[in-house]
Amino acid sequence: MGNLLSEKLRPKSLNEVLGQEHLVGKDGIIRSLIKANKLFSMILFGNPGTGKTSLAEAITNEIKINSRHYNAVLNNKQDLMMIIDEAKMNGGGILVLDEIHRLNKDKQDILLPLLESGLITLIGITTANPYHKINPAIRSRLQIFELYPLTNQDVIKGIKRGVRELENITIDLEGIKLIANLAQGDLRFALNLLEVAYYSNNEHIVNPEVIRQVNSKANFFHDKNESGHYDTLSAFQKSIRGSDIDASLHYLARLIIAGDFESIYRRMSVIAYEDIGLANPSIGPKVMAAIDASERLGMPEAKNVLGVIVSEMALSPKSNSAYLAINQALHDIENINVGSVPNNIKTHSKDYLYPHDYPNNYVEQQYLPNNIKNKKYYHPGKNKYEQNLINNPGYKKNNN
Repeated sequence: MGNLLSEKLRPKSLNEVLGQEHLVGKDGIIRSLIKANKLFSMILFGNPGTGKTSLAEAITNEIKINSRHYNAVLNNKQDLMMIIDEAKMNGGGILVLDEIHRLNKDKQDILLPLLESGLITLIGITTANPYHKINPAIRSRLQIFELYPLTNQDVIKGIKRGVRELENITIDLEGIKLIANLAQGDLRFALNLLEVAYYSNNEHIVNPEVIRQVNSKANFFHDKNESGHYDTLSAFQKSIRGSDIDASLHYLARLIIAGDFESIYRRMSVIAYEDIGLANPSIGPKVMAAIDASERLGMPEAKNVLGVIVSEMALSPKSNSAYLAINQALHDIENINVGSVPNNIKTHSKDYLYPHDYPNNYVEQQYLPNNIKNKKYYHPGKNKYEQNLINNPGYKKNNN
């Protein structure tokens, strides 16, 4: 088996790098450093498919200094020591370090003095935000450069390069544009999708129908990394919370294309009780029913079920009154002496007054412990359902 198309097309020089004009364009800082034949240790971070590894390889090709690759997950300490020994023999070297945010403390301690002395010039690669995920001692010794998602035009340019590498392929501009749209700025995804679609039939026909079939089965889209997966889930919840139905359906669609139904189900369940709550209490059971229907039906019908329930969630009135109330109650139990259960509501208490023996099924008596007997956890939301709930006699008397 040969290399993947995305590997074959890795840029050999800065001129072949797609996008990232702020770094490799005419006045880009990395291009300027290469021209001056001066390279500093750096971190390249950004979403998958933006070209971090490709840019690192292009830099090492241009600067013409001995370089070695190391993966913080796959390689061990012995591999790192061999690279360092080689750098010492050559009077220096470049270390391209993939998954730098996963480098353990032992290896960090080994690298720190070598970065200080300049023996090792480090090019760290990560999808994680280095300001949050990388040890400050390492981070302070590195320049940080963010790679931005590629534009559709950049991705189309990359796809066309890939098309030229595939013999007897049948694909038109519509197919190329569809792959670019599905890629959402991830060139590696685009090239992988192109290649799988190419080999999926003996005629090497890559039309929109084939592309959609391959994409739905392969689930390439929506890499589950912190900056992609969790950002999309966050946007999904915040859009529903903000009652923006169009944005809610957009992020739902992204998650559906990803095939990430478990995350959809879990997040909808959270939203039903955290963000909508007592403003529309029927939404919780409706969400459970929608999840069950989606599981039973499968795709493509499941998208219709999810579209309906997410639309209702976005359009529902919102209330976090119960969410705030239970969190405050938990906070008090963990942080103050709340006291014991009042005697009148203890098990088998003879002083207990049974509410159903009284008019309106309510009788005034103490329920909270003495230490917090006047505490108010629940503050009703200003929505029709909760305003109706608080009209009951018991609530009114307890809250005078």
